[in-house]
Amino acid sequence: LSTREPCAEPFAEVSTMADPSIDYQIESEKVQDFLKNFVSEYDDNSTEKYMDMLQEIANRSRRVLDVELDDVISHFANDELATEIRKNTRRYQTIFSEAADAVMPQSTGVFMDDDVVDVLMRQREAQLEEAERAALAAGQPAPPDPAHVLPPSLTRRYEVRFAAPVKENVVKLREVKAQHIGQMVVMKAIVTRVQDVRPMMQVAVYTCEECGFEIYQDVTSSTFSPMEQCPGNRCKMNARPGQLFLQTRGSKFMKYQEVKVQELAEEVPVGSIPRMLSVQMKGELTRTVAPGDMVDITGIFLPIQYTGFRAMKAGLVANVYLEALGVKQHKQKYAEQVHSDELKQQIREWAQDGDIYSKLARSLAPEIFGHEDIKKAIILLLIGGVSRTLADGMKLRGDMHLCLMGDPGVAKSQLLKYVTKLAPRAVYTTGRGSSGVGLTASVMRDPVTSDMVLEGGALVLADMGVCCIDEFDKMEESDRTAIHEVMEQQTVSIAKAGITTTLNARTSVLAAANPAWGRYNTNRTPEENIALPAALLSRFDLLWLILDRADDEMDTALAQHVLHVHKNLAPPALDFTPMRTSDIRSYVATARQKNPDVPEDLAPYISTAYADMREAEADEDSPGTYTTARTLLSILRMSQALARLRLADQVARSDVDEALRLMKMSKISLSEDFNKKAKTDIISSIYDSLIKAIGRQRGADADTITFDRALGITSSKGYTREHLMACLEDYVTIGVWMAEYDVPDPAPGQAPLRIRLVQTED
Repeated sequence: LSTREPCAEPFAEVSTMADPSIDYQIESEKVQDFLKNFVSEYDDNSTEKYMDMLQEIANRSRRVLDVELDDVISHFANDELATEIRKNTRRYQTIFSEAADAVMPQSTGVFMDDDVVDVLMRQREAQLEEAERAALAAGQPAPPDPAHVLPPSLTRRYEVRFAAPVKENVVKLREVKAQHIGQMVVMKAIVTRVQDVRPMMQVAVYTCEECGFEIYQDVTSSTFSPMEQCPGNRCKMNARPGQLFLQTRGSKFMKYQEVKVQELAEEVPVGSIPRMLSVQMKGELTRTVAPGDMVDITGIFLPIQYTGFRAMKAGLVANVYLEALGVKQHKQKYAEQVHSDELKQQIREWAQDGDIYSKLARSLAPEIFGHEDIKKAIILLLIGGVSRTLADGMKLRGDMHLCLMGDPGVAKSQLLKYVTKLAPRAVYTTGRGSSGVGLTASVMRDPVTSDMVLEGGALVLADMGVCCIDEFDKMEESDRTAIHEVMEQQTVSIAKAGITTTLNARTSVLAAANPAWGRYNTNRTPEENIALPAALLSRFDLLWLILDRADDEMDTALAQHVLHVHKNLAPPALDFTPMRTSDIRSYVATARQKNPDVPEDLAPYISTAYADMREAEADEDSPGTYTTARTLLSILRMSQALARLRLADQVARSDVDEALRLMKMSKISLSEDFNKKAKTDIISSIYDSLIKAIGRQRGADADTITFDRALGITSSKGYTREHLMACLEDYVTIGVWMAEYDVPDPAPGQAPLRIRLVQTED
């Protein structure tokens, strides 16, 4: 069967085909018994499940009657009715609707506002009373006029949807064939295109200019011929059929959306192209999917006739589509995740673990050897900082951007692929296969209305998610400039084909690139190796260089790790139970609910650390990166992400220290001295940094530096408080420095108040 775009409704004989061996009156009685008497065995209160649903529908607090086929099987102790529902779903939708109307309880709610049906019902009753009075006055009884009866589809405020059994087999899109026509199927696919939601007429209401009555017409196809003459008894008796006028306000419309789905890449046979299928979403199912979502769709597989000129070309060939009954997302969005009480308690226990930061990073892609700091940065990218909107409307982004640059074969692409699977909303693209229009937005012609419409690119589709761009260095410069606005302003501005608008692109960018010559050349400067403009580099919160250097110890450990993964199809055991992908996703979703702020007492510490970073960069002859005001915002974002990770409401000093350490480690990875294994040890490096800071001071206390200032300088270099204390102990012992305390007898390990330089070395 062809899977091109449908243009009309299915064949009537397929959708309403009746089995002569089945008495549908008996089936309707069985359905009524099921709706009235079914009690779930999993319900402790032993309430009537579907009568409660119908009561909610009567009270207008519910719009969907969800019928689970597992309930049908358990109620009748067999699956005969469930099998018939699967085989002739459209017919049984009508039967369940009529049964629900028959057993619908009275409303127990109070409604302040009337809807269209209420207004029509009052008008109908008033007109019937007037007709009865006129008939009595004339001495003639007034027989009921079938043309004036309200159709059930107009008075219903709900829709019936069937849910497939839990153990229902999920079929591939390619395996749905002609024998499934008219039946309910569950297929796994990925959404590729989503059209706008449009109103579809369900019941057309007309007003007759002669008799004044409303006439109703059920619309069962995408196109219909409007009625022109009144079929009412009064107009027939007068032999003057009145002209009908369509009442748009009195007609009933339903939400309609067409979705294109495509079979998964791993299910496509060798040498074939992925197949596509149109899915029609109606009612409450609209706006439940977005391009890129991987879903299980339950629906009715139906044929469709071509119309117009295409019908002349197609002949007897028909198209097919799927009328959706339910959608199940494989990955829920952060805001839509619902955690059980046990999982909430487990998350609180994880948050109280002092090593959760490291455990999250080591649980991230454990098959990939090493890169612990990079995995920590990816965890912070997934959690993100807090987005702020100022009083004047200016926005400060909270999403982080990370660029991984390194030699081939260091698992950059594997990390990006893992993040794509981990994040609930993620888009993966490559630099060579992406254009500027493909990343931002393109103008296309809508196949239904022929209007010019906008089609979002990868960055727009990754809104509120992660956009992974591989082979970032292979992009054309003209295409790469399209990312500048997205990375800082988080919007995409479009002015083309008469369309001027701004689209949201609140996404985190995770990019991977190779150096300019394929491998990092130590004989060239970092600017020559990176070969990316400074305006783009400054937008990345962290730029990490991953080099493939020969090291006997590391190479042996890497080889053993890879061989273990290939032999056992699992990473080597860790010293703790690694968190599953679903656990990481749940923890990140909980952490993103926090909105920590930076306390005022941390402001001087952060500003001093930032000033020291600027001074240290000014002293270097050729800095590997550029420290700008965006760097300060990056430190704040990472600090907020670390506070979120602890499920805290305020940023702590340890969060700032870790953010400074990650910032320094990313900068160190770009320096040639680091890649050649610096000759000086940690103690000497801290000493040299403090001597330089003291040398820049002027005044009476030029030879003194406070401990807080020294700790800020140490953290900006990528070292910890313990490293600074060890350096102080060594140099105080040999008499180079003198530590001043605020108490006469300091406790062991107590930090001094100030550090005074006694003598300097030439």
